[in-house]
Amino acid sequence: MPGENLTRKEAQERAELIKVASYEVKLDLTTGDKTFSSSTRVKFSANQPGASTFIDAITESVQRVYLNGLELDPAEVSDGVRILLPNLEAENDLLIEAKAIYMNTGEGLHRFVDPVDNEVYLYSQFEVPDSRRMYAVFEQPDLKATFKFAVTAPTAWKVISNQPTESVETLELGKSTWTFKPTPVISSYITALIAGPYTEIRSELTSADGRVIPLGVFCRASLAEFMDADYVFEKTRQGFEFYEKAFDQPYPFEKYDQLFVPEFNAGAMENAGAVTFTETYVFRSKVTDAIRERRVVTILHELAHMWFGDLVTMKWWNDLWLNESFAEYASTFATAEATEWKGAWTTFTALEKSWAYRQDQLPSTHPIVAEINDLADVQVNFDGITYAKGASVLKQLVAWVGQEKFLAGVAQYFKKHAFGNTELEDLLVELEETSGRELRSWSKLWLETAGVNTLRPEISTDDSGIITSFAVTQTAVPDYPTIRPHRMAIGFYNLINGKLQRAHRVELDVDGDRTEVSQLVGLQRPDLVLLNDDDLAYAKIRLDDKSWNTALEHLSSFEDSLARTLIWGAAWDATRDAEASPRDFIKLVLNNIGKETESTTMLTLLRQLITAGNMFVAEEHRAETLKNIGAGLLQLAREANAGSDAQLQFTKFFAQFASGSDQLDALTAILNGEEQLAGLAIDADLRWELLTGLTVGGRVEKTRLDQELASDNTSNGQRAHAAAVAAIPTAEAKTAAWHQLTETNELSNVLVNAASLGFVRTQDVSLLEPFVDQYFENAVRIWTSNTFKIAEYLMENLYPAVLANDSLASKTREWLDRPEIVEIPALRRILVENLANVERALKVQNRDLEA
Repeated sequence: MPGENLTRKEAQERAELIKVASYEVKLDLTTGDKTFSSSTRVKFSANQPGASTFIDAITESVQRVYLNGLELDPAEVSDGVRILLPNLEAENDLLIEAKAIYMNTGEGLHRFVDPVDNEVYLYSQFEVPDSRRMYAVFEQPDLKATFKFAVTAPTAWKVISNQPTESVETLELGKSTWTFKPTPVISSYITALIAGPYTEIRSELTSADGRVIPLGVFCRASLAEFMDADYVFEKTRQGFEFYEKAFDQPYPFEKYDQLFVPEFNAGAMENAGAVTFTETYVFRSKVTDAIRERRVVTILHELAHMWFGDLVTMKWWNDLWLNESFAEYASTFATAEATEWKGAWTTFTALEKSWAYRQDQLPSTHPIVAEINDLADVQVNFDGITYAKGASVLKQLVAWVGQEKFLAGVAQYFKKHAFGNTELEDLLVELEETSGRELRSWSKLWLETAGVNTLRPEISTDDSGIITSFAVTQTAVPDYPTIRPHRMAIGFYNLINGKLQRAHRVELDVDGDRTEVSQLVGLQRPDLVLLNDDDLAYAKIRLDDKSWNTALEHLSSFEDSLARTLIWGAAWDATRDAEASPRDFIKLVLNNIGKETESTTMLTLLRQLITAGNMFVAEEHRAETLKNIGAGLLQLAREANAGSDAQLQFTKFFAQFASGSDQLDALTAILNGEEQLAGLAIDADLRWELLTGLTVGGRVEKTRLDQELASDNTSNGQRAHAAAVAAIPTAEAKTAAWHQLTETNELSNVLVNAASLGFVRTQDVSLLEPFVDQYFENAVRIWTSNTFKIAEYLMENLYPAVLANDSLASKTREWLDRPEIVEIPALRRILVENLANVERALKVQNRDLEA
């Protein structure tokens, strides 16, 4: 999107020149199904009269531009992306009338037609740079202003924005105009519009300052029967009470609506007072506890943003991490303390931290405070560093300065900078004051450098097992050699009556290449020593030989779920680093996962089985290993407690692995009800997963999939159908899917994502080999002819990583340095990450051959 980019330098120059006061935006959503009318009036000042600037507006056409009463020729000042504004005055009044485009990519104002009832639903998604797709705007977070929206739409619709409705005027021909109260001073990327015949459920709560805050939950009418609004309201109230007390700051907006919308690219978006969520959080079928918990964390993540991100906003996107890391940390903290999901920190370790460690070991890793030179940079930085590593480091910071002092600093930060823009320095000032700690050195080591350290214990004992020396060694990889300070705990665990129980714990600061731990000298060496007990630090850990053998034999015997998850993580790290055999990891999982109590830990392990089986195991062992995984998961599903979360997860992942006539027969029997797993209902979504597994195994053809869609022609059904059709294991089906994905714009964002993932799902990887050259030869065209999100889906998902061979690695290296790829850093980053995953797989495959 070369014409749509905005550099940091351009943004800084514009912010130095102008200050925006207000926007009045008028939209008419009744003019057709391709475009809508958008009128924007902006009042702003300029400190250099006579200077020029530009406003952002991605439009189909611009009809009129008036600047301070003077009409400008749209043909001269607008290129469809920007509108030039010459000869500014000290105070400026700008009016722009344009036609804007409905999107089907999840960016801008997205339009969706419900296949169930043909009703139209709209919602906006603006982060990072897409409010300019709905109205003309100075699209950067530090040019805050007030926004007043007026929207004309069908009278039967619900129309929702950031603020309460001021008035509704009924017009002719079944139309009405909704006018909303002006917003406080906010950034454009958190403005919002949601419109359509949504089902609305209302409630309210009383804020800490005594205000009554109206609450709303919205979803499509065809999903209303599945919308558990009372539960959403309950978690919302728990979050409000927790945050208002923790932040010592009342909720900063007038209302709080939560809208579950179709075809959403992310989990949710923190629009001020009008948060949008993916409607996959409206459960029409049974879902795992991992998904149920994730919904709660997401609800609380977005609520945290009302303070951190919406009330106080980063000046530029290099501090995006602070928005997302804080919300990720705060939502886990709130989930553990204020809701029934008390194991949230175990979930954080299993999911977020594993994501962070994986991202931080890619060549594309970057400091938490990333260098963001333009919009293209920030688009690819919604990653495991920005979210998960940042949150992990904040958890480390809290352990170092203390929870109360941390929250006191955050409260001062909110009070001082309410409705303003800040940089990292502003937060550090407040935290230093409340904690008494010097944080600039900490920031330099943790936030301004990349990479993850590895911690190992070195233990010596006498003949009776008494510890005579204990040290923690710290290493770093050559490319990122920083050695950092860690606040961490060391736990001693002993096997007592068949359970691994913690017998001793010490908390300390670890720094330098080697840290002596004198507190542990003179103690009896336990059965297992666990570095980073309670997961305070951000570091990979290794176990000493005795502890490792104890873990292998008694992993499922840990009483503490967090300690057990840390061991699981260490085992996976060792496998990924080619220090341990992937087939040993697979055996460890299959032998112990049946007793795992944490749903997200189980989900993470099952996903790791997919990577280990399909990419890490050497080719000569792969087919047999995949069959063993399938057989193991089928047995686990049959033996799981009736109706349990484990039973559901094992069944879902058996469908991912089922191969060979026996396993495919078993999968068919479960789908058809010939084999009934006690307590397991084959509901609509599970049915699609089983059917897709049979499709990959060659048991189901397209006509059967089309029949299934006819009986479930819903948004979920369409998504599942697209994935299954793309997964049909024939050259003809793969060619048809490739053409549809890369040569047409037929599919919406979620269907592109589903079909491209289905395309690479195959038991016969030779089906993907003809597309290797096509992938690279079309890379630049795919990138430049699509919006960012569609291009990202295609370039990430269509890469045939499951080939995992030297040929693919060589081909990727060859293309990385081609000038046309080098010219597009965001695209090149995706290819760099793809290559890194294949190179890691090849190293682990070599380790597997040594086993």
